[in-house]
Amino acid sequence: MRSDSVKTGAAQAPHRSLFNALGYTEEERRRPMIGIVNSYNEIVPGHMNLDKIVEAVKIGVAMAGGMPVVFPAIAVCDGISMGHVGMKYSLVTRDLIADSTECMAMAHGFDGLVCVPNCDKNVPGLLMAAARLNIPTIFISGGPMLAGRVHGRKRSLSSMFEAVGSVAAGTMTMEELSEFEEKVCPTCGSCSGMYTANSMNCLTEAIGMGLKGNGTIPAVYSERIRLAKHAGMKIMELVEKNIKPRDIMTEKAFLNALTVDMALGCSTNSMLHLPAIAREAGVDLNLEIANELSAKTPNLCHLAPAGPTYIEDLNEAGGVYAVMNELAQKELLYLDCMTVTGSAIGENIKGCVNKNPEVIRPIHRPYSETGGIAILKGNLAPDSGVVKRSAVAPEMLVHQGPARVFDCEEDAIEAIKSGKIKAGDVVVIRYEGPKGGPGMREMLNPTSAIAGMGLGSSVALITDGRFSGASRGASIGHVSPEAAVGGPIALVEEGDIISINIPENKLDVLVSEEELAERRKNWRPREPKITTGYLSRYRELVTSGNQGAVLEAPSKKETAH
Repeated sequence: MRSDSVKTGAAQAPHRSLFNALGYTEEERRRPMIGIVNSYNEIVPGHMNLDKIVEAVKIGVAMAGGMPVVFPAIAVCDGISMGHVGMKYSLVTRDLIADSTECMAMAHGFDGLVCVPNCDKNVPGLLMAAARLNIPTIFISGGPMLAGRVHGRKRSLSSMFEAVGSVAAGTMTMEELSEFEEKVCPTCGSCSGMYTANSMNCLTEAIGMGLKGNGTIPAVYSERIRLAKHAGMKIMELVEKNIKPRDIMTEKAFLNALTVDMALGCSTNSMLHLPAIAREAGVDLNLEIANELSAKTPNLCHLAPAGPTYIEDLNEAGGVYAVMNELAQKELLYLDCMTVTGSAIGENIKGCVNKNPEVIRPIHRPYSETGGIAILKGNLAPDSGVVKRSAVAPEMLVHQGPARVFDCEEDAIEAIKSGKIKAGDVVVIRYEGPKGGPGMREMLNPTSAIAGMGLGSSVALITDGRFSGASRGASIGHVSPEAAVGGPIALVEEGDIISINIPENKLDVLVSEEELAERRKNWRPREPKITTGYLSRYRELVTSGNQGAVLEAPSKKETAH
């Protein structure tokens, strides 16, 4: 066992004395030592129940003959950090989580890990750590929030942000806003739509690192506690059989995850996280393949914010496995991929029927014949831009309009809420990319303001930043290269006509190459917005959005300087 390095032999007597200080018995020390990565805190609604999940995991590990040992991971609430400097610190925690988990696991010689994440960067950060460490690992999330209800209609956090825009437009009163405030987030859990947290928890099932229901069983259901106990028991089987994350997270598994992503209509943030996780697993996941997969993968779900259904509805309809079973009917998945169940994905999804064809459309009657996400290219995004196609109004799939240019999110929000943005406009928010932010902020506030102002089907938004999974509309993010490194988005001027053609995967500014070249001569890099602390170091090391905004070590030449 790996843990023998800290538990067995004469040289480890000092180590054992420290285990004694922790209260562990000799009988416990003879067992495989399982690290439980606990993302619990009291600031993220999706994490406030993780203490109960972790206790259930500990019981499961002990029941199956293991020694459970808990250690923490941090997490930022994207909703609370939204719209101010705090959002610069969200994406960057993905690497802090991966790095700190690696440190804890390597320093203490764990034989296996149970990762207990839930929201946003926590899931990909821990998947990155699992792939990097490559010791037996299983995931059990905290589960999604139940949808709120206002005037008999289901609502979620995106409804809350859009309500703020409606107040600014004068179509909602402060009293109505207060009612939304009280009711849209009624329980603990990751916010109830197909936002980033739920997207990544569902894709954890698709990639094979979580048990059935990991992404969809609501946080408040006792079924979630039972699942956590089973995860605790299952890790012992994975340790015994030496089934490791890289045995599961293969190239085929990532292609399965991308395919399920297209069918579910996941958050565009998955286009940042899947390549980053794949990189840690030694898999080159070039996003060029996303459009190829999208072209043959039907979109089967319109979960909020794209439609009126929620993760709780997906769970009742059969969950991720039911979606995968639909896809398998069209031979769109690699069914021989290993999973944490110890069986291949094809075995896992047998008999997982679609129980509600209005929540999960049958494969022969999809919402659309193409997937939920599209990668766009053109002279405005030579490397790529990303859009959640399934959440775009049909009339905005092809659009041309004048650019309204802003060099930060705050200026754009002020213009939107003061009525300066008109139907047909294309809002451009730049210098918010991985380096430019730094930290690549999510733009839920401006997209929600646009929707709340009644402009969701007539105004597009383009940014080198990114979007919350709660954003909807013609919202194109991850534009690469970003403005901070001189990408074409830095050269756009007020009034330039921007052409968006999502069916043809094109994004262009209708300005001649000669004019763009002339503008480039006059462009100068901006002074960094932040020059101290972790964000400053992050800015120096981070790659572009189309590469997953991963960190790369400085070159020898840079180190020499």
